[in-house]
Amino acid sequence: MMELVCPAGTPAALRAAVEAGAHAVYCGFSDETNARNFPGLNFSTEELTAAVAGAHKRGAKVLVALNTFPRAGAEKLWHQRLADAEAAGVDAVILADIGLLDYAATHHPKLRRHLSVQAAASNPDAINFYAETFDVKRVVLPRVLTVQEIAAINKEINVETEAFVFGGLCVMAEGRCALSSYATGLSPNMNGVCSPASHVVYAEEGPDLAAKLGGFTIHRTPKDQPAPYPTLCKGCFTSGEQTGHVFEDPVSLDARHLIPALAKAGVTALKIEGRQRSRAYVAEVVRAFRAATDALAEGRDLPLAELARLTEGQQATAGAYAKTWR
Repeated sequence: MMELVCPAGTPAALRAAVEAGAHAVYCGFSDETNARNFPGLNFSTEELTAAVAGAHKRGAKVLVALNTFPRAGAEKLWHQRLADAEAAGVDAVILADIGLLDYAATHHPKLRRHLSVQAAASNPDAINFYAETFDVKRVVLPRVLTVQEIAAINKEINVETEAFVFGGLCVMAEGRCALSSYATGLSPNMNGVCSPASHVVYAEEGPDLAAKLGGFTIHRTPKDQPAPYPTLCKGCFTSGEQTGHVFEDPVSLDARHLIPALAKAGVTALKIEGRQRSRAYVAEVVRAFRAATDALAEGRDLPLAELARLTEGQQATAGAYAKTWR
């Protein structure tokens, strides 16, 4: 059976994911060592230890994301978090930085290592380098590959692959986002915050509500309509005589109908994005995908529960899997 890897931004969300049928959950510490460093999210060392014990009792794995790039001179925080993760009994750590991978392989050799999507390893040569050099057991694939490309990659590597199937769709080169950094001065890949709430402002301007990030207007909508969260790569801009979403529409990835094709392509695990989402969101999405993976394992047609209301803008896309926008 394909492993279902589900988000857990809080201890409550982790419990909800496990109860809904997650085979594995991924989470992070409450600091800049993970790429979802938002206020009110993530785990203390004590919370992680308790969460691991609870998940293991129900047969679920816990993966910890240490997937940001350490600042020069501040490596000790990331090193300490590796030790904390191992002490808590986690099943794997998800890493992106080469230096941190080397440190983990040297000082924590028994701690299973997964390669984060932040490392942007999207070809066999890159993946094999990480596997051979740092004994990486699984790679989380960037969201820029077609199903056919994933199948071709899997024929040339000897590690597990994990592919995103639902949630936020990052269209930047994974691990190299510069737009949010430019607007806010905080790097998603180093500080762990994309479009941080501390830099978001909603302001009434005449008949419109402007959604701003770092002083830049990203969206402008009538006051009586919902205003999207101002994420730069999904902003609405005017260029010449045209106004629209230059990089990507504010929609979410939903690749449930491609699960059989991803299984045939050799994908080991399916990943749901959304550590910043509520436990109710996590529970509903996990239940839907667990039903789909169970159906695939049993040779039944996949049930496609309605999840549109949980997607960004109530719209979904297959992203690069179907090569509709690349």
